[in-house]
Amino acid sequence: MEKKNAIYEGKAKILYATENPDQLICYYKDDATAGNGAKKGTIVDKGIMNNKITMFFFDLLAKEGISNHVIEVMDDRNVLIKKLDIVPLEVIIRNVAAGSLAKRLGLEEGTPMSMPVIELCYKNDDLGDPMVNRYHVLACKLASAEELDEIEAQALKINKIMVDYLKTKNIDLIDFKLEFGRDKDGKIILADEISPDNCRFWDSVTKEKLDKDRFRRDLGNVEDAYKEILKRLTGEVR
Repeated sequence: MEKKNAIYEGKAKILYATENPDQLICYYKDDATAGNGAKKGTIVDKGIMNNKITMFFFDLLAKEGISNHVIEVMDDRNVLIKKLDIVPLEVIIRNVAAGSLAKRLGLEEGTPMSMPVIELCYKNDDLGDPMVNRYHVLACKLASAEELDEIEAQALKINKIMVDYLKTKNIDLIDFKLEFGRDKDGKIILADEISPDNCRFWDSVTKEKLDKDRFRRDLGNVEDAYKEILKRLTGEVR
């Protein structure tokens, strides 16, 4: 499968057309951004590590019945994926108060939630991805009630699978972001990525941050955090 023209470039990935109109090639970049693009930088081999970490999680979830958009891993940075009609929502699952949630509610970072919290944001960089609720989603026809039910059910199932698995690797899943899309049959399936870019991972013992917060907050050792997650999940040492 050959790349044709780039049809979309985001903060961390580029999507290329192929000769098959139903398939795209997703390329993982090393670029790093924070604050909706206000802060920019590069994390060495981030694209390679995020690709491998995402494929690990997608395989783990697929075994539990969660479908995703991946067709074939082409190499360390390129993945052949199904072309989806992306639902314009960021689905955020929070298990522990951190980041914006801690600030909004005046909670100390690290405060456990009594149950997983789902937040929805409208995917629109120009607007800063504003938070929306179910009524906004339905009124603006971003998704149907049935689709939203399916998205939330999948998100909670994904959270349970990942929390339980990561405990075995001494990692706490603090919060993370998911995206979903509709395939050509209208089925809701998992898209985008699951990596230290869009998850907060803390060491279960030391509470050391092993994710992009190290870049956002200038904590240093950013590449080492990504390498540590890859190592704990796959055994690969970079």
